[in-house]
Amino acid sequence: KQLTFLNLWSGILLHMTDDQLESRVATVTGASRGIGQAIATALASQGFNVMLSGRSTDLLSSVAHQIATTVGSEKQSGRIESYSADVREPGQMEDLMARTVDTFGRLDILINNAGVGHFQELAKLSIEDWNKVIETNLSGVFFACRAAIPLLKASQGGWIINISSLAGSHPFSGGAAYCASKAGLDAVSEVLMQELRYDNIRVSCVAPGSVDTRFSGNDESSSITRKLDPRDVAQVVVDLLGHQPRSLPSRVEIRPSQPRK
Repeated sequence: KQLTFLNLWSGILLHMTDDQLESRVATVTGASRGIGQAIATALASQGFNVMLSGRSTDLLSSVAHQIATTVGSEKQSGRIESYSADVREPGQMEDLMARTVDTFGRLDILINNAGVGHFQELAKLSIEDWNKVIETNLSGVFFACRAAIPLLKASQGGWIINISSLAGSHPFSGGAAYCASKAGLDAVSEVLMQELRYDNIRVSCVAPGSVDTRFSGNDESSSITRKLDPRDVAQVVVDLLGHQPRSLPSRVEIRPSQPRK
């Protein structure tokens, strides 16, 4: 078999056999729709075994079946499994990572994608909505990383990729909770990058602009639209994993080519 460029993501993987390379394992949170679904589909099509995670068991099962149907005929396609878990619950994140290792034997990549948004003037924003955004978009990443890092170290390296937003560095009116959560995520990503780089764990933060999260199977890549497609973000993730071990793109911003004027 010919190895794809993704096989270069770790110096250790460069010395693995084809069979060992096919065992690469990724866990994707917020995988039941939009960006998460697109990332999981792209990784499976590149041969990764992927654990999908989200809160709805039924929706996850449907998405897992859809991805398996979409990429199952491809020669390099990986296995797809799913596990329902809420990123706001640290115990459930520990269970998710344990289930990933029980299912696939290892963990190589964590994609922190789960996120929510409630947009309202700060004075009118409910405490419940503030907590939901911060707990999902920021604390959820902490819980997932805390559970995953020992397993990534056991795999002798890997990747953590956090899906942030340009809102983290470009705050806007009505986005107090969301912008704060993404700014915090950007900071946590930078800290993690510095803490884990000598453990052969690379950490990157991907910050998209406006994304049409109504994920569709229609191929509109030939036309200019006012928003990114989730598949555009997935392509950035795939490209990151293809970088040589000597390079670490620690932050990537992606925006629509021609946003509304």
